[in-house]
Amino acid sequence: MTSKMNRRQFVGKTAALGGLAAVGSLAPAYAARSDRMNILCWEGYNSDEVLGPFRKANPGATVRAESGTSDPDMINKLRAGETSVWDLINVNQPWAREQLYPEGLITPLNKDRFMPYFDKMLPEFKNYSLSFASDGNLIGMPQRYGPFSFVVNTDVISRSMAEDQGWKLFLDGKMKDRYGVLTYDNWNVMHMCLTADLNPFAPIEGADQEKFRDVAKSIFGGAKLLTDDLVAMNTALINGEIDAYFTGGTYTASPARFDGATQVRAITPNSGPVDGKGGVVWIELTSVVNNPDPSSLAEDFLEFVQAPDISKAVAFTEGTYNPVAQMGSDAVMSLFDADELDAIQMDSLEEEMARSLDYQVVSSYDALIDIYTQERRS
Repeated sequence: MTSKMNRRQFVGKTAALGGLAAVGSLAPAYAARSDRMNILCWEGYNSDEVLGPFRKANPGATVRAESGTSDPDMINKLRAGETSVWDLINVNQPWAREQLYPEGLITPLNKDRFMPYFDKMLPEFKNYSLSFASDGNLIGMPQRYGPFSFVVNTDVISRSMAEDQGWKLFLDGKMKDRYGVLTYDNWNVMHMCLTADLNPFAPIEGADQEKFRDVAKSIFGGAKLLTDDLVAMNTALINGEIDAYFTGGTYTASPARFDGATQVRAITPNSGPVDGKGGVVWIELTSVVNNPDPSSLAEDFLEFVQAPDISKAVAFTEGTYNPVAQMGSDAVMSLFDADELDAIQMDSLEEEMARSLDYQVVSSYDALIDIYTQERRS
């Protein structure tokens, strides 16, 4: 396992440039747009394994990528006028439909070019609703994804027990000082809502905020370890310092599993308070930025990452490993060996997706993060 900046936090860290050519200023480029493209993305798309082959296929082009640390930070770059800088943006699923497209920050994709790729995706991604705007336009292509709830050591807590207990596992008095909290703040807020039997994506007010406070107090009060370092959390789980951690999923468990610690398992509850579902899934969408001087390479790159070998490179890069929607194609699936499929828990992904809510914008986030912060500090 390798230590790396976690990507599922809402934190205001400075984004770092990635990729071989991603050095120097990313000033707006107004000339030779067929020879220049800039990508704003989560880590992985800026790796040599992904960008290298695209650069080789486009030897006259300058291709740069910047890896972000939160969806809002990346979106705010576009709001601040950087639509003239970026050509592609890669963020989690709610933002394209709810904010980027309505605000005119991204532009529709060519349906004739991209709709055929949905036929090669896993069943849950065929005609994936959040890839489309309310007017029917195609506004983003899904790729990496993963259920994100919590993680246990199955040598101590069985998978079936964890799935049956769900979030209530962390309210069990027997678990005091036996779990950690992976402090990805926005995800903690969502998960504490679910633990309190609340819908995190609906307004939470009055007495329901007090329910949230009670859960936050209990979760923080019973935790032995608080850290935003997934490597440290997995190490504590493997060493027996803790038996589970609150907030985590395939993304965080996969490095340990790929290293042979298959007792580290991401769990999606069997049931929950929102339409019977208790899990949450993140899905990345990549969209074309509404750049006033668009690059012809933007859609080329978006099509390029659909290719089997590049889809595999996107899935297994940067120290964590994730499934990709393109695994519905035999040509993609055949590139994964048994250990890689086990690392991403492919055996249960379909059923876990069915038990998970789409990650959405938390409507009462400001009020809830204030309560969360108070209880974390108390």
